[in-house]
Amino acid sequence: VQLVESGGGLVQTGGSLRLSCTASGFSFDDYTIGWFRQAPGKERELVASVTIGGVTKYADSVKGRFTISRDNAKNTVYLQMNSLKPEDTAVYSCRRFALGKDRDYWGQGTLVTVSS
Repeated sequence: VQLVESGGGLVQTGGSLRLSCTASGFSFDDYTIGWFRQAPGKERELVASVTIGGVTKYADSVKGRFTISRDNAKNTVYLQMNSLKPEDTAVYSCRRFALGKDRDYWGQGTLVTVSS
C-alpha cells in the first residue's frame, strides 16, 4: 500500500493550490480517503474526507474554500484549496481509513505554505 501526495508549495494569501493523493497497492474504490494537516506546534486535524459513495465532510475552518474529490479511474483524491490563508500553512497528508481488519495508511505529506 502506498499513498503519494503532491502539489504543495508556497502561495500568497488568497491564492489556490490543488493537492493530489495517488494510491497504489489496494482496491482504491473500496476505501474512504481523507486529507489531514498538521501545523507547527499543533495537533493533526482532519481537513476533508470522501467516502466510496462520494459523500464529503469538511472541517468548519475550510468549508466553502476547499473541495475534496476522487477519481477512482486514476486512484487519486484531490484537494482543491482556494482563498488560502496563512493559518492554512501546514503539512498536508492523505490517509486511507481503516476498513474491517485492514489498517489505515498514511502518505508522507506535502508542505503548504501561505505567505501573508
